[in-house]
Amino acid sequence: MANAIIVGMQWGDEGKGKIVDLICPAFDGVVRFQGGHNAGHTVRFADRHFSLHLIPSGILHPEMQCVLGNGMVVAPPAFFAELERLEGAGVRPGGRLFVSDRAHALLPWHVELDQAREAALGAQAIGTTARGIGPAYEAKASRHGLRLGGLGSDRLEQVLAVEHAKVGAEVSALGAPAPTPVAEVVRLCREWAERLDPLLADTEALLAGWVEEGRSVLFEGAQGALLDLDHGTYPYVTSSSSTAGGACTGSGVPPTAIDGTLGVLKAYTTRVGGGPFPTELVDETGEFLRRRGNEFGTTTGRPRRCGWLDTVVARYARRLNGTGALALTKLDVLDELDELRVCTAYDIDGRETRDFPADLARLERARPVYRTVPGWRRDTAGTLELEALPEAARAYVHLIEEEVGARVDLISTGPRREE
Repeated sequence: MANAIIVGMQWGDEGKGKIVDLICPAFDGVVRFQGGHNAGHTVRFADRHFSLHLIPSGILHPEMQCVLGNGMVVAPPAFFAELERLEGAGVRPGGRLFVSDRAHALLPWHVELDQAREAALGAQAIGTTARGIGPAYEAKASRHGLRLGGLGSDRLEQVLAVEHAKVGAEVSALGAPAPTPVAEVVRLCREWAERLDPLLADTEALLAGWVEEGRSVLFEGAQGALLDLDHGTYPYVTSSSSTAGGACTGSGVPPTAIDGTLGVLKAYTTRVGGGPFPTELVDETGEFLRRRGNEFGTTTGRPRRCGWLDTVVARYARRLNGTGALALTKLDVLDELDELRVCTAYDIDGRETRDFPADLARLERARPVYRTVPGWRRDTAGTLELEALPEAARAYVHLIEEEVGARVDLISTGPRREE
């Protein structure tokens, strides 16, 4: 059986959760390998609607085994709240949900530091979700973080004192209130350890066993390729590896066990927060896409910035992720437009390029080179066959394939699983 990675081909919010929900019955397990509760995956089927932030979308299938990998940072209160919402909706994760004991804990201090930094930056703020993700990853990289398996450690107070001192010095310099006292965080960690204990596992060994047994695994990415810490629009990025390479480091499964990637691409482009966005539309068309596409963050509720499809971005993401197949989402959002524009290259200082620049200043000067194509002006919502799409819609799909260099193997024409 194949092991595959689901990745976002833009700045996130492409519809990865829906695609995972759709195809995971072909697999034996689903693994989240990076990020924290800054991610938001929305799944709809029949008259049901779920918003997931930490737990893999596969949890909605009663027999699916789900793993939170070592590459994640987990805020226990957010995790417990998500569990309770699922259980209240009749979803029973018991016995099939495993949390890596190597994943790092996101502590109250990380949230306090994140918010203090964003407030201090003012107009230059990165636009984080202010949920402490970056500071939690910083603690991990600086080797003074706390793993979930260490929440009940005898050395807990000693470890937390180091982190408290570092955070306290910075928030004080930023003029923010003092961080939560060490004693309070120690108490919380003890409580979390007790509640998490039945779910914690050596997930690296667990997944190695699945692979050796020939069981198939689907790896669920969060955010998108252009938010990757190394390859995204730095510094306007997330704090983890959201490209396909992160699936291996974030789960412990070796690259030799991965058989392919499926890239999820929205039929237009959106992003949340700060940073360059060459095809952004700050006009009526942009507002139309936001309203019709319901482009508001699943995690924060913030309105997303909207623009035309950027195939320079998608080509770059295809190369980074080794993507040969695409899932195209929200095609139906474009139904009412008379014409569409697709960015195929950038003009930077009078020179045209089809490559995505690493230098932020060059990207900010990039002007999109558009190809204009006719719209279809027909309702495609719920269409399930390629041949049933209007000719102009099929032409749009083929243009994407040509420009990105990958097949469109799935097309979503509505928010529900059935579409």
